[in-house]
Amino acid sequence: LFYYTASVRPWLWFLTRAANCRIFQQKKTSDIIKQVFSDQGFTDIKDKLSGSYVTREYCVQYRETDFNFVSRLMEEEGIYYYFTHENGVHHLVLADSSSSHDKFPGYEKIPYNQEEGTTDRTRTDHIHDWSFGQEIQPGVFSLTDYDFKKPKTNLLVKSALKKQNPHSGYEYFDFPGGYTEIGVGENLARSRIEEEHTHFERCNGNGNARGLGVGYLFKLTDHPREDQNREYLVLAASYSLQQDSYVASGGSSGEEKRFDCLFTVSDRTQAFRPLRSTPKPLVHGAQTAVVSGPAGEEIYTDQYGRVKVQFHWDRYGQRDENSSCWVRVAQPWAGKNWGMITLPRIGQEVVVDFLEGDPDQPLITGSVYNNSQMPPYKLPDKMTLSTWKSYSTKGGDGFNEIRFDDNKGKEQIFIHAEYNQDTRVKNDAYEWIGNDRHLIVVKDQLEEVDGDRHSTVKGDDNEEVKGTVSLKAGMDLQQKVGMKHAVDAGQEIHLKAGMNIVIEAGMSITLKAGGGFIVIGPAGVTISGTPVLINSGGSAGSGSGCSPTAPTAPKEAADDKAGGMDAPPPSTAPTLATSGPSSTKVAPGTPSPSSPASPSPDSGSSSPASPPSESDSPSANTLDDATSAADGPAATALQQAAQDGTPFCEKCAEAAAAANDT
Repeated sequence: LFYYTASVRPWLWFLTRAANCRIFQQKKTSDIIKQVFSDQGFTDIKDKLSGSYVTREYCVQYRETDFNFVSRLMEEEGIYYYFTHENGVHHLVLADSSSSHDKFPGYEKIPYNQEEGTTDRTRTDHIHDWSFGQEIQPGVFSLTDYDFKKPKTNLLVKSALKKQNPHSGYEYFDFPGGYTEIGVGENLARSRIEEEHTHFERCNGNGNARGLGVGYLFKLTDHPREDQNREYLVLAASYSLQQDSYVASGGSSGEEKRFDCLFTVSDRTQAFRPLRSTPKPLVHGAQTAVVSGPAGEEIYTDQYGRVKVQFHWDRYGQRDENSSCWVRVAQPWAGKNWGMITLPRIGQEVVVDFLEGDPDQPLITGSVYNNSQMPPYKLPDKMTLSTWKSYSTKGGDGFNEIRFDDNKGKEQIFIHAEYNQDTRVKNDAYEWIGNDRHLIVVKDQLEEVDGDRHSTVKGDDNEEVKGTVSLKAGMDLQQKVGMKHAVDAGQEIHLKAGMNIVIEAGMSITLKAGGGFIVIGPAGVTISGTPVLINSGGSAGSGSGCSPTAPTAPKEAADDKAGGMDAPPPSTAPTLATSGPSSTKVAPGTPSPSSPASPSPDSGSSSPASPPSESDSPSANTLDDATSAADGPAATALQQAAQDGTPFCEKCAEAAAAANDT
């Protein structure tokens, strides 16, 4: 006697035999799932999704099988699947609500029959075992997250789904929520609370009804407890087909085959969400990557100083501007329009960390050298040097640098500006040099002092001007020489005074020109000339005059303005309104709507309406009753204007003062 066993699996199983590392950008979850299926050659898919799904800016499959990847994405979005079978083919059905399901033809209603040994029980399709149970689940699910583009936005959301039991008030809070928009967060919170309540009530049964297929709907009838006679969705089923007697070829045992089905169902009105059982792969530690960008560019960034990278594990990236999402770059210091910034350039190897180990959230934390991009100075020969050296772009061949040499006895700070160097000191600047100071200016040196200038030289002051020296004093020019004062002009010395010229000497004054001279001294005045003419005509000589060149005004150094500081967030705690199936966003300062929101539909269900319950109550987006007009946008704007010193009218100032008093 031989027997054989065989395992029959759907085509989806083959995805467990393929693993990958790749990046998806600007795609919806459903599109990513279908692409993974298509890449493996599977197209037998029926899309019955009714929900709207946001486009994922960046989604990474990292060291995980295709099956785990698509399973994880579906679990995150609340999408699930089941199979339909036809002769020679089976289809995978993507679903997200009860409207995605149909009733199996001929099994729209299945009776409950517990009586043993009856003909009806053995000959008709029925359910003969039925049990049900409930589990305590949280009644509220809260999520929050952070968006660096809107750092002050409160992204806290809540979704309430309370059942009629005394333990439904527990709240489940989680972070990060995986969203940056309130509306997306509401949908995720709703999906999470529905996921928890998927196990709130389950029913298990056994019967011989062949139409109890997973993913199909049916209505139970004839159960002694009327509250059990309702529509259900089949979540799981296990089939057993048995014939006790061995039958030879062409023979007949006279016994009927026995068919049994063990199954699990849930109420159709209870939204089904898959449990998050597939772990998201984590990046254990940092990685390195290469900065990428468009061809012909050396620096590629956005307004936030983010860059794009090519990961070493990405086989499909083209090392261009589409290789990754924009990746934030950690800086040593970051303030409001102040701090430090150094942008990694295309081709540089950078160190990439991941927030919470999430491959979808890369963050550049530094740069490293490699064999093709070596340090600026040869090591270990120049190991005492520390430098900040840049590279001119585009085209290179230039650099700016601040370098420190800590070699004992040869310590040095070196500063190199490839083009301009601007220094601006708003108050005092002090400079002390222990030895010599050398200054070489290849072209012009322009200085301007708005006040006084004082200079003390304790040794000699040697100055050579190979051109013309022009000196103009707006008032007095005073010089005092301790010993000799010698002036030697190659051609002419011209002294001119608007009123008087006084030449005074303690001993004598000598005027000498040509062959004559005049000496004025203690013994008298001696005049010698050939001849000496007095009142004999002639005329006085004239000088060339004085016309000093005006100095060229210097240019000012480049300037900038200070950054700022964010005002502290309001201390008023937001009031969180909870409701039925819709979620509630919490946004401080948001005015309450003029009317309550409409009730959320029952997940697209097409079944007859059931009596309203607490979970079907209207959505509420309200604030605390104590919220006043002083907390409104206008008052907030006035308060900000007052903090910034922005002028505004007298009535606005009164309004701002009233707002501050609150």
